[in-house]
Amino acid sequence: MEERQILDFEKPIVELQKKISDMKDFASGANLELTGEIKSLESKVDKMRKEIFSGLTRWQKVLLARHPRRPYTLDYINYMTTDFIELHGDRYFADDKAIVGGFAKLDGKPVMIVGQQKGRDTKQKLYRNFGMPHPEGYRKALRLFKLAEKFNKPIVILVDTPGAFPGIGAEERGQAEAIARNLREMSILRVPIVIVVIGEGASGGALGIAVGDRVYMLQYSWYSVISPEGCAAILWRDNAFAPQAAEALKLTADDLMDLKIIDKIIDEPPGGAHNDPEGIAATVKSEILAVLTELEQLSVDDLLRQRLEKFRKLGVYQE
Repeated sequence: MEERQILDFEKPIVELQKKISDMKDFASGANLELTGEIKSLESKVDKMRKEIFSGLTRWQKVLLARHPRRPYTLDYINYMTTDFIELHGDRYFADDKAIVGGFAKLDGKPVMIVGQQKGRDTKQKLYRNFGMPHPEGYRKALRLFKLAEKFNKPIVILVDTPGAFPGIGAEERGQAEAIARNLREMSILRVPIVIVVIGEGASGGALGIAVGDRVYMLQYSWYSVISPEGCAAILWRDNAFAPQAAEALKLTADDLMDLKIIDKIIDEPPGGAHNDPEGIAATVKSEILAVLTELEQLSVDDLLRQRLEKFRKLGVYQE
C-alpha cells in the first residue's frame, strides 16, 4: 500500500496490520506457532478501528469520501451488473467522459445505470476531467434517462463528483441551463429513479443527476451545496479553513439523514468502502433491488406525486 494512499487517521491501523502481516510471514518461515499473539493483535486492530472511526470529524469523512482507493462508478458497475452496454454522446456537442452510463442488468433485471466517473492516475484523471462533467455530460445523462423512460426501465444513479466543471467553455455551452433542465425533466420521468451518493456530492454538479424517488448515501460520503474548500474560500478567503467549513455545512450522511434530505444511509465495511469494494457493491446492489421492488408497485401517477412531495417537503420555513 503506497504511503500517499493512507490517510493520517488510518496510519495506526495500517502500521498494526503490517506488524500482523510480518508476524505471519515470520511464523511461517520459522515454523513457529504464533496464532495466539496474532489473534490478540487482530483483536486490537478491530478495537482501534472502531474507536477511530466512531469519532471521525466531518472533515475526516470528507477525506474518506475522496480516498484514492475508494471504488468509483465503473467499479460498482463491474461488481454489481452484467451485460453493461455503455452509451456515448449527447447528440449535440460531444461525449463527456466524466459521465458514464448505459443499460445493464442487476441480477437479471434490466436498468439504466448512470454516474460520474473519476480517474485514478494522472492520465485517467485528465481523461475523466476529475469527475467534473461539462454541459454535454448532463445532456448525455438526460438522453439516457429519456431512453430508459421510452423503454420503461428503472434508473439507477451513482453520484460522485467534486462539482460541475467551472471552465469558461462549459459556461459558454450552457452549464447552468443543462443542470436546470435535468432538474425539471428528472422530476417528471415516468420510471423509478434510485440515487446513491457513493463518494462526493458537490453542489449542482451532483444535483444535476440526483432528482429521484429515493436518495441514499454511503456512510462516509458527503453531499452539500458547496465543497468545504469552496465555502472556506468564500467565508475566510482561505481554503485552509475547510475543516471548519465542513463542520458548519453539516454535509455528512448522518447530518443529511437528520435533516430528512436523504432516505437512508448504507453502512460501509469496517474502515470504509475502499477496504472491501466488492462487499460494498454487493450491499449497494441489494439495497437498490429492494427499493426498486417497492417503487415498481406504484402507479406512474403515485410515483410522480410522491417524488414531487418528497422534494417540496425539503427545508424548514415559516409562513
